[in-house]
Amino acid sequence: MTGPDVSSVTEDDLRERFEAADYVADDTLVTTVYLSLRLGKPLLIEGEPGSGKTELGKVLAESFETELIRLQCYEGLAAENTLYEWNYTKQLLAVQSGDSADAGVFSEEYLFERPLLRALTHEGEAPPVLLIDEVDRADEEFEAFLLEVLSDFQVTIPEFGTVTAETPPIVIITSNRTRGLSDALKRRCLYLHVDAPSYETEREIVRRKVPQLDATVAAEVCAIVAELRENAFLKRPGVAETLDWARAVAELRAPGDDSDISAAEIERTIGTLLKEVEDVQRVDSTLLERLERAAREAREATDGDETPTAGTESPVEPSADGTSDR
Repeated sequence: MTGPDVSSVTEDDLRERFEAADYVADDTLVTTVYLSLRLGKPLLIEGEPGSGKTELGKVLAESFETELIRLQCYEGLAAENTLYEWNYTKQLLAVQSGDSADAGVFSEEYLFERPLLRALTHEGEAPPVLLIDEVDRADEEFEAFLLEVLSDFQVTIPEFGTVTAETPPIVIITSNRTRGLSDALKRRCLYLHVDAPSYETEREIVRRKVPQLDATVAAEVCAIVAELRENAFLKRPGVAETLDWARAVAELRAPGDDSDISAAEIERTIGTLLKEVEDVQRVDSTLLERLERAAREAREATDGDETPTAGTESPVEPSADGTSDR
């Protein structure tokens, strides 16, 4: 699909755009994004790190051929850091040279636009995608400020005036649920929760993102990850880790190698799946046997054209480099 017309998008059109981007999306995701676009409401996506929340914003920007403006939240993030900053050096030089006599030094020429202001002043055929990533990392004061911006899509700069978006941006807000968000922010948004993917969904993601990996081996990869998620690790592997591991397995094998994934192979590459030392230390011989058994069952089911059941359904996926969520 081509063309940046967001106002006339349909569910079928949106589904085709996701498909063209090799993005695995279920009906719930497609409908929720469609309603967000048509109703002009921000979309709040919550879920575990590594589940692919960030990738949705990237795919929307790519499919509608518009700019992706990303605001990465962090503890202590101040409102002014997300809006604007004056170019004090340029202002000082203008004052010293006398160039500021007519318009002054508080004009657009001396203004550095930060993500939120850029999203409001964007010029283009389609509105930009404003990705507010990991909002739960910021404090409640920033959340209250963000609520004001999303209410009218306008901000007031004391020395400059009020800036209002001619066309409101497409807003995607992600949260890892490290803290609860305010009811006021949730009321402002449509909501989508992302669970760990089902075996079949994850296998399809791996097929699209790591095509160099043999299909049977890919099935083993997804079955092993599903089995790992059944353990009470400090940090269970997300889809991002699955893709990292799939690429690692493919990289270490000769072309066309479709042999079983061995316990030794899992141990050598476990650092792509588990990122806490306590979790790595829990991978003992008993767990490795379970993982090998899950891989064998997946291979047998694949040979018999069946699907093992593991995990739950999920509509989204991480980016091609597997780094969409932290």
